[in-house]
Formats: sequence, C-alpha cells, structure tokens
Amino acid sequence: MSQVMKLTPESLEALREMNPMLMSYNVEFAEVTGGTFWKAYTPGQIAGTEEFYVEASAEGIAAMYRDLMQVYPPIDLYNEKLRSLAKELGPVWVRVSGTWATKTYYDFDGTTNGQVPEGYLNVLTKEQWIGVLDFVKAVGARLIVSVANCPGLHSAEEPWHPSEAEKLFGLSKEYGVPIDAAEFTNEPNMMEETGFPKGYTPAHYRRDQDLFFKWLRANYPECICVGPSTTGGDNVAFGKGGSEKAGGVEQIVKSCGCADLLEGTTEPLDVFSYHYYNGISERLASVMPAGHWQAEEANSEPYLETAMNFARTYVPLRDKYCPGAEMWVTESGDAGGGGDTWASTYLDVLRTLNELGGFSTITNGVIFHNTLASSDYGFLARQVFDPRPNYFAVLLWNRLMGTTVYDSKEPIREGAHVYVHSRKDGKEGAVYLIINNSLTETTVVELPKEAQRYTLAGENGNMRAAVMTLNDQPLVLGENNSLPEMKPVIQEAGTVELAPGSCTFLVL
Repeated sequence: MSQVMKLTPESLEALREMNPMLMSYNVEFAEVTGGTFWKAYTPGQIAGTEEFYVEASAEGIAAMYRDLMQVYPPIDLYNEKLRSLAKELGPVWVRVSGTWATKTYYDFDGTTNGQVPEGYLNVLTKEQWIGVLDFVKAVGARLIVSVANCPGLHSAEEPWHPSEAEKLFGLSKEYGVPIDAAEFTNEPNMMEETGFPKGYTPAHYRRDQDLFFKWLRANYPECICVGPSTTGGDNVAFGKGGSEKAGGVEQIVKSCGCADLLEGTTEPLDVFSYHYYNGISERLASVMPAGHWQAEEANSEPYLETAMNFARTYVPLRDKYCPGAEMWVTESGDAGGGGDTWASTYLDVLRTLNELGGFSTITNGVIFHNTLASSDYGFLARQVFDPRPNYFAVLLWNRLMGTTVYDSKEPIREGAHVYVHSRKDGKEGAVYLIINNSLTETTVVELPKEAQRYTLAGENGNMRAAVMTLNDQPLVLGENNSLPEMKPVIQEAGTVELAPGSCTFLVL
C-alpha cells in the first residue's frame, strides 16, 4: 500500500544542532603502510549474478582470513583525483586507525631497514606519515588516530608507555598538522585478538587508557580524548541477533563491553565512541550466519533499524561514562568483513542515508564511514578512485542538509523514512530526505509549495546497479575527472510520487 504524507515545513520543531562534520571517514592504517586487506568481489558477485560463498574452515577463522585477503601496496595519498574528490566532501574528520594501528611500529628514523621489529605487525615510515599529514591538510580535514599497544611495546604486566606515541604526535605537531583527537586503541574489547599483549585483561586496558590520556593531556592538551571504540559486546548485534544473542564478532572472539573498559577509570573521555556495522558480510557468513543479512533484506525495516538500535543502546552508556558529550561512530559501514557484495552498489545508499538521518534524530556526533577508498564499502574504488553511489549520496547530503535537525512528525515505516534538516545554504526553509524503501509501492507526497527535487535511484531501476542516477541522469565523472552537475528539478506545489526504492531530497 502506498504511503501518503503532507509536508508542513511551517510547523517543524527543532530537535538539536549537529556537528557539521557529521559525515566523515576512515583511512585504514593498513592502507597507509601497505598490507593485508580484503580481496575484492568479482563484477558478477557485485551484480548478484554470481554466488559468493565460503565454506567454514576446520582450521578456524584465521585460515579463512588467509584465503579471503591479499597484500595491497600503500595508498597514494598524493593522487590528484583522490584529493579532489575527498575535498569535495567538505570539512570532515579523517580517522587513521584500524586493527593494524595497534600493532604498527613508527620507524621515523629508518633504523629498521624495512624489517618489522619483534612484537609488531608492520612498519610506518616517516614519508608515509607525512603523506597522511599532507593529505589531511590538502582536503581541509581534522585528524584522529589510535596508537600502538602491542607485545612489541610492552607486556601485559608492564604499563603502557609513550615511546611510540610520542613519535607520532611529535612529528605531526612539528610538521604543522597536529593530531586533533585520539582513541587509545581500535576495538579494545576484543583484547588479544585486536593485537594487545598476551594475557591482556580489561584491568590492564583501564590502567593503560588512563596512562595514555593522562600523558596526552599533559603533553598535547588541545587533543580530544575519545573512547572506548568498542565493537559489539554491549547487547547489540552485528546482524539479526537471535537466541545466540549477537550473531557477530563475539561468536569467534572473547569480547567484553564498555563497563569492562571504563568502569573505575580516572581520566575522563571528551567524546564517547563505538563501532557499528549492519551485519557480517558474505565472506564470514558461513561462521556467523546470524550476523549476515541477504541482499533481499537490505531494504527491510529490521535491517534499516539496526543503526538506530546501536545508537539507542549507546546513548545511556555515553550518558554514564561521558555525560553531555558527542557520540562518535568511529567505524561504520555496510558489513564487517570488508562489506557485502552489494556494498558498492546503489542498494547500500538506502542504509547510508537512513543512518545519517536516523542518527541525527537520536544524538549529536560524527559518523566515520569505513572507508574512503579501500575494500568494497569504500566511497571510492580502490586504486582507481572512481566514485561509487554512496560517495554521491553523501556528497549530496553534505551540500543540502544543514546542521539544525527537525522532528518530521512522520513515524518511520516502509515507504516513508522521513528526515528533516535546515538548508545548508542558510536560506529560510527546510530540506526533507524521504527514503522509499518499498520496492513495490510508490510514496505520495503533498507539497505545500514549489520545491527543488533531487531523486536518487539505481540506473535502469536496478537496485544493485554500480551507477546511481540523479533525476534519471547517471552520476559518473566527466572529462578530467570532473564531477557531474548535480542539479535539481523544480517540483510544483501539489502531489509528487516517489518511485519504489528511491531516495529523494526536497528543498523547500
């Protein structure tokens, strides 16, 4: 049944002001240094015409990782196309972190000759880090990192010390691009699996996070202290959940929650952070079946509600451990395990825009999309840096949606996910985002006055299209990698029908 709604912008009530850098992104440490990351899907798997399935290995998850990953060279952060497209996204936070960050040695004086010291996983050179700093400066971003905390630095019983962190923070400040925010580590609730010293416990973590933030405030007081950067473990599920509770990472690793990491710490957080993914990708579905959603479910109400369930779960934890602070989702994306087969297609745009809109109705903060240009969920394709549908979707969001969030007065339901913000251009009025997640029914909107309409859809009506259209025009780069014009059509006052599976911005 078609949904029908009447827009009444004159009666909107403001909910909050949002951080203008709401839509930010990650550049993985493994990208900067070069290293192991997920193998790409084939064109057939992306289109849904070729099945992707991995049999669970009797040797365990580590054996599966070996088969599903490959070694990639470092990303070229000086690439003009990459920089130009990244800069278009506007002011953002760039997070350089990930699992590898916990285990990387900073070889800024070149003494290792490329050999990884014992107890570390990889080496970061001075030239590579300056490449990060130059990129951050070129695109007008702010920088957030996490630091090394692994067997090469200290044992579990030996307290963390800043010998490595000082290299990173000192060089950044000296170079004129200081680190603006820091999480102690990436996904600490997975303990040894994330790279910590053998025998590491939550008590060791609490001790060391306090040591890090105390050192940070004494030496780099302008840097924002962010944490705890957890992934699951707080009665939230990557995926559908069910009787086994989570259907996510805790099925393969021992995981703890926020209380284990924060209760009794003495150094307060400035910002509360956590990680969220809608589920587990096909790569890991055989060992975590309850964590995986099928493509046919990617428009469903339970699927799209997942991000909001995470946010609502973490709000009271934020209020307890970091009252009054912003809430940052320092990793977010389609699915853990490098993204689903459809992560690079139009189908994932519904999830991305719904997360931005829904999160803004719950709390203020920042969402870091994982990643800018790595794996199948990156905004840009790896190495060639061609924009995917999600890139254009968030580009449009950043150009249209202002920082004031309004109550739409419309209950979320199939065919009518409605979010309202102020106009980014500062003019009077409002911008409505209406996601018609029904794949069979139109949504009817009554406009009280003329509006600018921007409707996004999959090319040729294909939800798994690699190309997205704006008002029926394909969004692809032009000559010299120029962005396409993203112009609205003028919609007269009266009734407008929004096609099944479309996302529409209406500027009134």
